[in-house]
Amino acid sequence: MARFRPHPAVPPTRRSWLRAALAAAGLAVLHAPAFATPAAWQPERPIRLVVPYGPGGSSDVIARLLAAEMARTLGQSVVVDNKGGGSGLIAMQEVARAAPDGHTLVLGHVGTLAVNPAMLDKLPYSDKDFEPIGLLAKVPMVFATGAKVPAKTLPEFIAYAKAHPGKLTYGSAGNGSAGHLAFEMLKVATGMDVTHIPYKGTGAQLNDLLAGTTDAASAGPPGFMQHVKAGRIRIIASGSAQRLAALPEVPTVAEQGYPGFDSSQWFGLLAPARTPAHVVARIHAAAEQALQVPAVQERLKADATLASPMNGPQFAAFIKAERERWGEVVRKSKLKAE
Repeated sequence: MARFRPHPAVPPTRRSWLRAALAAAGLAVLHAPAFATPAAWQPERPIRLVVPYGPGGSSDVIARLLAAEMARTLGQSVVVDNKGGGSGLIAMQEVARAAPDGHTLVLGHVGTLAVNPAMLDKLPYSDKDFEPIGLLAKVPMVFATGAKVPAKTLPEFIAYAKAHPGKLTYGSAGNGSAGHLAFEMLKVATGMDVTHIPYKGTGAQLNDLLAGTTDAASAGPPGFMQHVKAGRIRIIASGSAQRLAALPEVPTVAEQGYPGFDSSQWFGLLAPARTPAHVVARIHAAAEQALQVPAVQERLKADATLASPMNGPQFAAFIKAERERWGEVVRKSKLKAE
């Protein structure tokens, strides 16, 4: 058998001699990976999940629901931090400046990511400030009236509003929020003249709706459901394309004379720009796992919320498409930040 000579550029080692000898003898060589697979990222301290709106609304409900399950997967607490006000600008700017280490996240929302860019001449943050982690859920918008309003259906409310032009008010979670844009979309479709009253979150606007200070509101079902069941507010229409399983008795806006009407808000996770890819992947996996928990799915279904998982690149493309769609609503409504 011919004597094996190693390549002169490669220093002879026991492993290289053995490998070469096996190859010369016609035996297969099993190759180990060039690099070991890195261990999954583990947070070193509690993760702060910033919500751009106050407590009580869909954003808050979804954030707290998923935070508890993500904490079990990640081995650290996920603390929800409500930073309402400024149409979500305060929260978005704070997270944009945070360290890109996975310990600070923000719950992205149609208002902060798709509406604000259309409404504000100078947006103090941009896509370059964030790393999309993934879409989580979609929530069809619903339209509600307080117990003091005589209208029991959408056509009755429209007639009532037109009989009192400019005198009725509706509340939203803030300028540029999903509720704000949904009601403006409804105004464009119906020709109503109803005055907008912005609040710092759904909880605050609900307080005034329940007290009769405002006449109507639009938001996601999670913030309304307990009050609907108690008979304190009335949902007169859903903005979804089809009736909601949680509210089968409530007709859609489209069913009540406005075909093609469709309004939903959505929620997803983002991290500060330059967050490492393996950290983003770990958080995304934890979020998707949380969406699969039966108790989470049951709660989302009860609140008429649809789990809609997407990865980071898909979420980025979705944001771009939604920005174009809601930008058209802003232009038709002639809205500007107040």
